[in-house]
Amino acid sequence: MDRGSERDTVPGRGAGDIAAGRIPLAVVVVDRAGLVSHWSSGARRMFGVSREDAVGRMAADLLPVAGTLPDDPPADAVPADAPPADVMAADFVEYDSVAYDSVAYDGPGPDLEASLGGPTGYPTAGRARLCPPAQPSGDERLDVLWWAYPLVGPGPSRLLVLAADATRLRDERGYDDETAERISPGFARHTELPAAEELERRLPDILPNMGPGLSARIVSQVLELGYPVLDFSQSERVPVSPYWGVPRRPGRTRAAAAGTAGAVVPRQRAAAVVPAGAEQDLEYAAVRERLEFLNEVSSRIGTSLDLGETIREVTSAAVPRFADFAGTHLRAAVLAGEGFPDGPPDATTVMFRVWVEHNDEPGRWDDTVPVGEAFAFPEHTPFYQCMVTGEPVLVPRVTEELSERISGEFEKRDLRPLIGGRSLLIVPLKARNVVLGFMVLMRRPDRPQFDDMDRTTGAELAARAGLVLDNARMYTYQENVADTLQDSMLPRVAPRMAGCDIATRYLPGARLGRIGGDWFDTIKLPGSRTALVVGDVMGHGLKSAAMMGQLRTAVQTMATMQTPPAQLLRSLDDLARRLGDSYLATCLYAVYDPIRGDLTLANAGHIPPVLVRAEDGRSELLDLPTGAPIGVGGVPFEATRVRVRPGDRLVLCTDGLVEVRGTDIGEGLAALCESAAHPAASMDDACDTIIRALNPRGGRKDDVALLMARLNGIPDDHVAEWRLDPDPREVARARRLVRERLLDWGLPQAVETAELLVSEVVTNAVRHAESERIGLRVVRTDALLFEVTDDEPALPAMLSAGPYDDSGRGLRVVSRLARDWGASATGHRKTVWFEQALHIQ
Repeated sequence: MDRGSERDTVPGRGAGDIAAGRIPLAVVVVDRAGLVSHWSSGARRMFGVSREDAVGRMAADLLPVAGTLPDDPPADAVPADAPPADVMAADFVEYDSVAYDSVAYDGPGPDLEASLGGPTGYPTAGRARLCPPAQPSGDERLDVLWWAYPLVGPGPSRLLVLAADATRLRDERGYDDETAERISPGFARHTELPAAEELERRLPDILPNMGPGLSARIVSQVLELGYPVLDFSQSERVPVSPYWGVPRRPGRTRAAAAGTAGAVVPRQRAAAVVPAGAEQDLEYAAVRERLEFLNEVSSRIGTSLDLGETIREVTSAAVPRFADFAGTHLRAAVLAGEGFPDGPPDATTVMFRVWVEHNDEPGRWDDTVPVGEAFAFPEHTPFYQCMVTGEPVLVPRVTEELSERISGEFEKRDLRPLIGGRSLLIVPLKARNVVLGFMVLMRRPDRPQFDDMDRTTGAELAARAGLVLDNARMYTYQENVADTLQDSMLPRVAPRMAGCDIATRYLPGARLGRIGGDWFDTIKLPGSRTALVVGDVMGHGLKSAAMMGQLRTAVQTMATMQTPPAQLLRSLDDLARRLGDSYLATCLYAVYDPIRGDLTLANAGHIPPVLVRAEDGRSELLDLPTGAPIGVGGVPFEATRVRVRPGDRLVLCTDGLVEVRGTDIGEGLAALCESAAHPAASMDDACDTIIRALNPRGGRKDDVALLMARLNGIPDDHVAEWRLDPDPREVARARRLVRERLLDWGLPQAVETAELLVSEVVTNAVRHAESERIGLRVVRTDALLFEVTDDEPALPAMLSAGPYDDSGRGLRVVSRLARDWGASATGHRKTVWFEQALHIQ
């Protein structure tokens, strides 16, 4: 049983002090089905039932005040002519105590069970002694005061129940059981109480953690039906509020208290006055209220490192308890995740309005102060003053002149109806003494104006908000750096290569972050061939990503030099060992020749690829020599050649897709084979099918790199090859052969450019050839590929030809007119190639 705690009493005052403490309340909302829909932390402390156990249960089973009166109380128990807002428990006839099992009623009041059982037009109150639900057989009883409000209007809520511990009140006032003054719950118009306007403003705080719709509806009905009060010896009414302290009357002697104990005295309707010593208690309550507000805000903000979610939490924390309007503005660099802003802001600093929260009617602020707007605040405005000084700016009331001046600084914006007459507080959002932005806080004219204490509270709120925003900004910045690094290291793979279609997927590890060592690549090779690469650097993070970048660059360099697959892995292994002993990686390197229709593969400790046969849809793991990971050293690598047919699909991936902790990797490979063989409308759909099949719940922990290639091949009639003698007269023959073949393919528009470029390249080959014949090949795919091969291993170089030079212009012509060109050497022979775009009419 919760009898209060030290946090509810004024420091330095004893339990018997006449002005001690505030009144903690249990707040419960019951829906139309009689089920509990809201159960506050005060209810949990008072009755010992958790919110999870209470919400959704029958209220009559949990609220111990149900059934405390006989079924048929006298008709005059509730006066028919009593005003609904002024019904007091003292107006009811007192009954003898009636016991119902472990519940005993002691004092006047209507039946809460009647309120639960049917609609009423007036609030009810009562008092009961009971055993806590959490201790049904205990000897210790609670002395509970309760109030019940019928709720009308939309929504499922039907009844609001407030409850307080009378034992605690009696203990705090310092009376024993023999001389205890009488405490009765009742209702009174809030205008009859001290500081009525403040009471009305603070009434929403009685209803913690409720949505604005339900809270506003309940507040309006409480003010209409009557404020919950306590009568001490029926001579003083004390308003009930859990978060705003109202001092009790000056104390009496115990003899005076004994003289009135137990008497039923008619209620006094004289206007209440603020008791002696109230100023000190009110000041303490105000300070404590702000500390509790800041503590509550601190627990609500910063729950996520997502910058957008943090911004919404920070802005919403101020409304409605501290302000009626809150708008958060951040510098563009902060919002974009570009790192820490440089220097203080000035008149050119662009600010983004990132979130707005208010309790005005919907849509009132949307058009004038839209979220997402970016602008620089004009000078001579309080917003600019806060931004450049980094100090809060307080305007107790926005006068008509000030609203005109502020509105005039914003073109085509009439802010006067929104800010005129309101109290304005602008607080900076800072981190490490740098202004990240600011918050604009406003109160309506019917609320107390911001004062110096509010300025201090707002500054502290902004300081805590600035800290969590900076944490979210740093996280966003690091994520952006990771994404940029990872994206820069992954290739931009063309969806179509010579004789094959490509589709890829890269998925960062869900738990380990966005930077990893997995990669894939496709490299265009001479002879219309394509290199397909998948690799995985062991480990995770920046070190693995950096190693991956070095290995990927080395593979691209050696591949364009036509290094055979086994030799390429050997050179890659040597490079990794030179970089350091801690570098290990697996790699699978495959070269597809669409003209010959074969794959040449070499493996360095990687999982085997899957080949899906187009003829029957059968999938299989290719049996390759496994080899050792890159960086082990001293282990030979072998190449394997596999024949393929047009339409076959090759699937390469990293182990993050098939390996799951606690299961055999063979199960993952079997699932990969099965999902890869599934028919799909496109290559992208096929990749998505594999990802969904092997990650049904998105539970992957490691990075995933997936590369799929459909091996279409190149038809024989799209390839033309000739052998030329190393004779200058062969240049004219080469032009004629190319012209005839392009006309046969129906490409007359490509003839003129092709003849010129072939003439330049063949002339160079004839000039530098030693003895063997020259090879000329033309391949038609989505472009025209021309290849000229001779026995001179030295690669050609582009020269700077002067106006009187007879040579040195050939490669410049090729570079200018061809879509792409290059040269490679293999053994004692070299190949110069160029591509010509097709413009089919």
